[in-house]
Amino acid sequence: MDDLAGRQLNGIAELAGLASAAGIEVWLRGGWAMDFHLGGVTRAHVDVDWYCWRADADRLAGLLHGRGWRPDPRIPVDVQLDLVRDDVELSVAYLARDAAGRVVVGAGPWTGTALPEGMLAGPPGRIGPLTVPTISVAAQIEFKEMFPVWMPDRPRRSKDAADLARLRAAVAGHPRSVAAPPGTPACDPAAPGVIRTP
Repeated sequence: MDDLAGRQLNGIAELAGLASAAGIEVWLRGGWAMDFHLGGVTRAHVDVDWYCWRADADRLAGLLHGRGWRPDPRIPVDVQLDLVRDDVELSVAYLARDAAGRVVVGAGPWTGTALPEGMLAGPPGRIGPLTVPTISVAAQIEFKEMFPVWMPDRPRRSKDAADLARLRAAVAGHPRSVAAPPGTPACDPAAPGVIRTP
């Protein structure tokens, strides 16, 4: 595991801890969600993807700004909360509920689009002792399968095929039985929210 992955894990622990203390619901999504389901770091990640309710986004942004995270000027905050600190990027997409109570996209060009049923009902993911709310494995698989359908103008991503293979293998073999590989960072109990490498 490289140093960037360790700093990203620190960011995951920090955001999850701040949100939990403030009563803000967040869910890890994307490649890091996959790794938290699998129980270890399986590949390099460009950024850390999250979901939060649109109504909580300003409060979450304020908490993170207070810890040195700054807005990424490339993404309008009314579409998505993108923050950077040094070389770590956090990307928080917004959720909302429609009139029927379904979870939907909360902002941007797909506002109101229904998201996979049960997406927020999965068990938390874990790497070492660090446990965080994570979207369900079924939703993660659906997103990976549908990426080329939703965005046909973008090339298929080889990482999605590899991620799908890992997720399906873990589901077939019960994902909770997947152990973290040697050298996987763990949350340091002496400094909550800080990741150490054993």
